[in-house]
Amino acid sequence: MRRYIPSVDLAEAATQADELAQAGSERELANLRSEWDEELEAAARSSDFRERAKAFRAIGQFRWRAKEELLRRGLDDESPAARGSALLSIELMSRDHPSTVNGVRRLLHDLATADGNAAVRRLAVMSLKNGSPDRATIGLLEGMAQDDEADGQLRQAAAGVAQQLKRKQAAKRS
Repeated sequence: MRRYIPSVDLAEAATQADELAQAGSERELANLRSEWDEELEAAARSSDFRERAKAFRAIGQFRWRAKEELLRRGLDDESPAARGSALLSIELMSRDHPSTVNGVRRLLHDLATADGNAAVRRLAVMSLKNGSPDRATIGLLEGMAQDDEADGQLRQAAAGVAQQLKRKQAAKRS
């Protein structure tokens, strides 16, 4: 297992944090979080979109629930790269905690239907799969899947996620 080395940058520390999280090394992960807290906060507020994108992506790799509000801000970022990185983190963190998606569901709906970047729209759709099976979300996704004017990849993603949520909903009822 690798130890923290002072010369690494945020992206390398985030990769290390992801490895620790996957290995279940909670104590080491907590130590790494405390070592990188200030730098991550500064990067998330940087004027450089690349630094913000790196910070938003790192939040997910660190599995940093206390930084979910920063991710919410990332969803409103002017940069598609930063929004995409925030979405990747939301998707990752919501795999075990649907509340991560449920707390930003309205923003995810808006991004999925109205963002100017096709990749961001697809990432928003993919993030919705880990949330609770909300009827409004399923309806939105089914509508997107049937929209002949929408991007084919977006339609396919929306149809797949709608089906997953419907299966979750049926399993809850059983």
